[in-house]
Amino acid sequence: MRSMRLLTAAAVLLPLVATTANGVESAPAWTARWISAPGAPPFDYGVYHFRRTFELGERPRSFLVHVTADNRYQLFANGERVAWGPARGDLYHWRYETVDLAPHLRAGRNVLAAVVWNFGIHAPQAQVTQQTGFLLQGAGEAEKMASTDRSWKAIRNEAYTPLPIVPDEIHHQYYVAGPGDRVDAAAYPWGWEQPEFDEAKWEPAEQGPVGSARDAVDAPSRWMLVPRSIPAMEETPIRFARARRATGLTVPASFPRTPAPFVVPPRAKAAVLLDQDHLTTAYPELTVSGGRGATITLRYAEALLEPGTKVKGNRNEVEGKELRGARDVFVADGGAQRRFRPLWWRTYRYVQLEIETAEEPVTVEDLSAVATGYPFTARARLDAGVTELDRILEVGWRTARRCAHESYMDCPYYEQLQYAGDTRIQALVSLYMTGDGRLARNAIEQLDHSRTSEGLTQSRAPTRLQQYIPPFSLWWVGMVHDYWRYQDDPAFVRQMLPGVRSVLSFFADRQGPDGSLGPVPWWNFLDWARAWPRGVPPGDGSSAPLDLQLLLAYGEAADLEQAVGSPARAGELREASARLRATIPARYWDAVRGLFADTPARTQFSQHANVLAVLAGVVEGEQARAVMDRVLSDASLVPCSIYFRHYLHAALNRAGLGDRYLDLLGPWRQMLAEGLTTWAETSEPDVRSDCHAWGASPNFELFRTVLGIDSAAPGFRRVILRPFPGRLTRAAGSIPHPRGEVAVSWQVRAGQLEADVRLPDGVEGDLVWGEVRRPLASGRTRLTLPAPSR
Repeated sequence: MRSMRLLTAAAVLLPLVATTANGVESAPAWTARWISAPGAPPFDYGVYHFRRTFELGERPRSFLVHVTADNRYQLFANGERVAWGPARGDLYHWRYETVDLAPHLRAGRNVLAAVVWNFGIHAPQAQVTQQTGFLLQGAGEAEKMASTDRSWKAIRNEAYTPLPIVPDEIHHQYYVAGPGDRVDAAAYPWGWEQPEFDEAKWEPAEQGPVGSARDAVDAPSRWMLVPRSIPAMEETPIRFARARRATGLTVPASFPRTPAPFVVPPRAKAAVLLDQDHLTTAYPELTVSGGRGATITLRYAEALLEPGTKVKGNRNEVEGKELRGARDVFVADGGAQRRFRPLWWRTYRYVQLEIETAEEPVTVEDLSAVATGYPFTARARLDAGVTELDRILEVGWRTARRCAHESYMDCPYYEQLQYAGDTRIQALVSLYMTGDGRLARNAIEQLDHSRTSEGLTQSRAPTRLQQYIPPFSLWWVGMVHDYWRYQDDPAFVRQMLPGVRSVLSFFADRQGPDGSLGPVPWWNFLDWARAWPRGVPPGDGSSAPLDLQLLLAYGEAADLEQAVGSPARAGELREASARLRATIPARYWDAVRGLFADTPARTQFSQHANVLAVLAGVVEGEQARAVMDRVLSDASLVPCSIYFRHYLHAALNRAGLGDRYLDLLGPWRQMLAEGLTTWAETSEPDVRSDCHAWGASPNFELFRTVLGIDSAAPGFRRVILRPFPGRLTRAAGSIPHPRGEVAVSWQVRAGQLEADVRLPDGVEGDLVWGEVRRPLASGRTRLTLPAPSR
């Protein structure tokens, strides 16, 4: 595994920036200038190189620099890749990295080199941009010699052209993840990053405005600079598992598991289908020699397709299927050991290597990859003696990781966008699995930054194209509440209160006298239910699902205001909540069916409205259990998709019916049977995305519902243990906690629960089994609780 020596706001070794006496971070005094290549069009596609040579009398102990670019950069010191970024943000919060270059420097001549690229109109939707630029500033006087100005030299790399996605290759499905790369090796300045490279023909960089912090007065540039708040992405070398088929050549028996060069003769065509055996996000690395004029294509796919269709079938099967998808192209120049690596990572399980030679043979020296993603470390564990549950957790965690990079992502292949609805589930999964709240905090903050004058957050952030999904703003309020419960960070939660108030103000302006919502503009997506056009439940105004989501948000916001904000506002929110709570049964309850309808007409019913009614506490106790019984048994209800099953399962837990959870994992079992190695977007046979982390909710619920561990107070300062074994007779496991770890093992014998619980120092809790509740002290507690009364 490789990672850059990046100093973030959470770094242990050194602080990112100076700290004032009151603990508030102050920004660097920016003096370095943004630079670009002379004559480069500022907004168009382009790849550029920059170099700076300087002398040092001795090797420094520390050499800190702040570095960023638009769109992105990679920084090299004396030929070694030392940093890459910037972490994604928006123009009002443009990230920079702080890097210690000292380990890579030496006495005498030193060379810094950078590649910077702008994808132009082809940029990913999540890539906000102003114009091409590069900025590096030495953190102190000794490092200022490295700061960007006209002393840097620059050149455009003419080898690159973009390869936009061909719509027909993905059956015209929505795709906004950026272009592929076409690289003409004959035009590539090989060795540009090495100290010995001859830069004599390069020109001095074009100098732009001085860098400026977000809080600068009369900022001279559009990029308002803030420090990176998340760690560097990890990079781990990986190899393909096997070759599945080949045409036009014989693949060496040891390839691709180990390097094994093979030759494609002149004027020939050949192809090899490689299988990673699981879906991954990685930088493929292709090395070739010779073969001047040979065209080598890498095509990437999550799965193969039945010819002429979008049907994938079993993901392990390749016979009679075709590969369609995104691609990169490398045109060889005849040189030895030419290595191609795309500018941005790719998503794939299958890669097809296609080679068409010209007048010379080409040697494929190797094809491997470097996997990348947010550096989560799984700390949660669960042992229930059930192999299937182990497999579900494994695939779920892989899904969550593939959808976590510099932000959470809905899917890594098609969109790479951080939607609030998806991200709420992803954040819960990563908090339970790792205890690392930095990416969740980053997501909450980025969505808060997206708010506009109407009061709502954008549906996704960062993004270049505005999109409102009003229910997602309500889920964002839920994200803040989740963070407040599971992370001990009240100061950050307090900072989010203006955003929470802004969102609720938008909805309050659209409520009638009885609290029910009237028409709400934009895309009121709730779930990909087949019966709902574009995922929008029925009702243009007077929609039970939307009213219930608002009711949930009122309760969550009241908790936040009471704890870290204004108790007076908390009271107002509870009054608004009580008014709406009284209205909902009158508008939507159907006494004959014993269910909440989707609209006052009471002709359309869904699982969703009833799940939300239970979660919002509109029905409690036996009535809630009766509603959930009907939710599970009434086949006429519009069903929850994989995404919204997260809320269905949460409602079962709240209603005391968590013992049914393990019997409701049918969609996940079906995906395993179909050979998926990550969870799909939906359970449809022509599903678009094979990797959607909203489906990873079992990596939360197996710990929260089955093992039984949950937070019972802000900051997880109190624990509730309420296991729902279902058909299990034993389980043992743990989850990370802000103060350490919560560990539990339990067995069920003749209905009795025998539990062994360990809580962190200073943390207490309760064990609940049926109607029985027992206190738990910090440290170790062993208890036996009687069988629940029937």
